[in-house]
Amino acid sequence: MAQKNESTPEMQAKDEMFIAGIGASAGGLEALQQFFRFMPSNSGIGFVVIQHLAPDYKSLMADILSKYTQMPVKQAENGMLVEPNSVYLIPPKKNITFHNGRLFLKDYIHGLLNHPIDIFLNSLAEEIHEHSIGVILSGTGSDGTNGIKAIKEKGGLTIVQDPLTAKFDGMPKSAISTGVTDYILSPKNIADELLHYSQYK
Repeated sequence: MAQKNESTPEMQAKDEMFIAGIGASAGGLEALQQFFRFMPSNSGIGFVVIQHLAPDYKSLMADILSKYTQMPVKQAENGMLVEPNSVYLIPPKKNITFHNGRLFLKDYIHGLLNHPIDIFLNSLAEEIHEHSIGVILSGTGSDGTNGIKAIKEKGGLTIVQDPLTAKFDGMPKSAISTGVTDYILSPKNIADELLHYSQYK
């Protein structure tokens, strides 16, 4: 199927841009590859990917995802400004939040239950309300469930990967159980919906 990277919606003004927090865990890399393969590089959305990573894991995700998108893919740094049409990745051993248009990193405390997806989505909802987007992809456990509830409460958009298309359906099913999910879609169709949403919202 042809890629859709040539679609050209008007880019949102920076102060009105949508930011999508994309949560993934086990099986998430394949879903992310499918998503970015079909997500146009000029939608005007900023993308922040929060994937569960082992503390000592040296991620090659930036290199891998760069093969599927024309958008710049960067590892997030403390104080980094979120730009439209860019992809930011959470570093290992960090939690990430959003405030005043920037990403902020904090060490997570080893040994405590850590939900980095919830942490980021909650901060995104508090900051940009209806311009926040929460996406939950393949994974185990329930991380992201509270985050999409927060986004929905603030008027944002919530999308969950169809569990039938996920390698691991724990996170998608947990998110769906909240009853606040706007769309349940395959990764390719999530990209289609975000493009439509960014153009016509």
